[in-house]
Amino acid sequence: MISFILNKKTIVTSKNSGMTLLDFIRYEQRLTGTKIGCREGDCGACTVLVGSLEPDQSMSYQSITSCISPIGNAHGKHIVTIEGINLEKKLSTVQKAMKENYATQCGFCTPGFVVALTGFALSNNGKNKSNAIDAVSGNICRCTGYKSIEKAATDVCDQLNNDNETLSLDWLIENEFVDAFFSDIPKKLGQLIIDTTFQTGNKIIAGGTDLYVQQADDLINKEVHLVADNNELKGIRFKDGVCVVGAANTVSDIWNDKEFNSHFPNLKKHLKLVSSEQIRNMASFGGNLVNASPIGDMTIFFLALDSNITIINQNEVERIVSLKDFYTGYKTFDLAENERIKNIIFKIPSSNSHFNFEKVSKRTHLDIASVNTAINLIIKDQLIEEAHVSIGGVAAIPKYLHQTSTFLNNKVISSKIILEAIAILQNEISPISDVRGSSDYKRLLARQLFFAHFTELFTDQFQIKDLVQYA
Repeated sequence: MISFILNKKTIVTSKNSGMTLLDFIRYEQRLTGTKIGCREGDCGACTVLVGSLEPDQSMSYQSITSCISPIGNAHGKHIVTIEGINLEKKLSTVQKAMKENYATQCGFCTPGFVVALTGFALSNNGKNKSNAIDAVSGNICRCTGYKSIEKAATDVCDQLNNDNETLSLDWLIENEFVDAFFSDIPKKLGQLIIDTTFQTGNKIIAGGTDLYVQQADDLINKEVHLVADNNELKGIRFKDGVCVVGAANTVSDIWNDKEFNSHFPNLKKHLKLVSSEQIRNMASFGGNLVNASPIGDMTIFFLALDSNITIINQNEVERIVSLKDFYTGYKTFDLAENERIKNIIFKIPSSNSHFNFEKVSKRTHLDIASVNTAINLIIKDQLIEEAHVSIGGVAAIPKYLHQTSTFLNNKVISSKIILEAIAILQNEISPISDVRGSSDYKRLLARQLFFAHFTELFTDQFQIKDLVQYA
C-alpha cells in the first residue's frame, strides 16, 4: 500500500505505483485545481509540492511536475496542491501578490505559479528576486507576458524580507503564506506505516522525467521498481581527491550542495540551462545516463570530467566502467538487464582546473539542446596538462572527443591551437539534420561553442570575434 499525506488528509491506496500523481490527485481525489497541460513536465500547470521529513523532524519542500511523477514516489511524503495552500475564506500572501499585480488572466496556469512561489517561501533559498524567478522557471503562461508575474514574485520577496536566513514555519503561518495545518505534518508523517514491498516491478524508475514523457500510458498500469528514495543510490561524498555522486541524486542535490559549488564556481549558471527547477528537483543522474540521449545535459557535464560509473547487479556485484566507453551506439550502452548504475565518480577539480558548460537550444531555458558541450582543462604554467572535451547533438551518442582532447594535451593555449583543435573536432563529429537544426547549423554551433569555452574561461586572453575572423 502507498501511504502519504495529501494536503491535510492521510492517503492509503492500493493503486499501481506507476500511476501518475496528477491523475490520482484529479481523478481519485477530485482536486481539480492541479491542471492537466502538456503531460511532459514543460508547462508547470500541474505543479505540486513534495514535503520530506528530515531527521531533525523538520520538513523540506520541493516543487515537482505531478504529470510525470509516479504516485509511488509520494510514499511517506507530504503532497501539497493548490487546495492545500488556500486559506479559509481569504487569499494566501502569494495569492494576494498575484491578484494585486494582475498576474493572472485566463487563470489556467495560475495554480502552478502560486504553488511554485509558495514552495520558494518554504525553501531555504535566499529570498531574492533571482531565486523567486528560478522557482517558477518551469511554469509557462500564455497570457500575461510574465512582467506582472515577475512583479508578484518581487512582492513576495519583499514580504519575505526577514533578518533570519531561514524563516520558521511559525512565521510563515503567522504571515499567511501557508495554513496552520502545516505544523501538524511532521507528526502525521511519523505515524505513517512506511512499507516499500509494493515496489515489486522490473521497470526501474527514479524521477521518471524522461520515461513518463515517452511511456506514461504503459507505466500507469504497471507495478514499477522505484529507486528515487533508495539511500544506497544517494549521497554526495568528497574524499581523497575524488567525488562520488549517487545515481539517484537529482540535479537540485548538487545545486544545493555547498561543497560541490565550491569546486564548480559557475555551477548554478550552468545548471540553469538544464531544464526547470521542478524538473531539476526530480531528474536523477542515473536516469539521465541510461536515457542515453545524444544531448543529455548532465551526461555531457560528467563526460568532460572524465567520470567513471559504478555498475551493480542484482547479486550486489560491482564493476566500474569509464563513462566515455559506456555508450555503444544510439540508445545502447554497456548495461545488462539485471544491472543498474550505482554512482558516478570523478576527480575533484583542482585549483588548476578550468571547467565550462555551454548549451544552445531554441529557447534559452526549459528546452532540449540543439548542441551542448563541456570542457575541463588542467593548466599549469600556461601548459594544458590534461584536456577533456565532450559534445552532444552531433553524433548518435553523447560524444567524448578523444582526438580533440588528445590534441590539446601538452599545448600552450593560443588562437592557433584553438583553431587547429576546431578542425579536429569537425572531423570527429557527424551531425544529422533534424527538428533541432540542420547538420551545417550544428557544425556551426559546435565551432562557436568551442570558441565560447575559451572566451568564457580566459576572458582577458580571447574574444570570440577575434577567433571567428581567423576561422
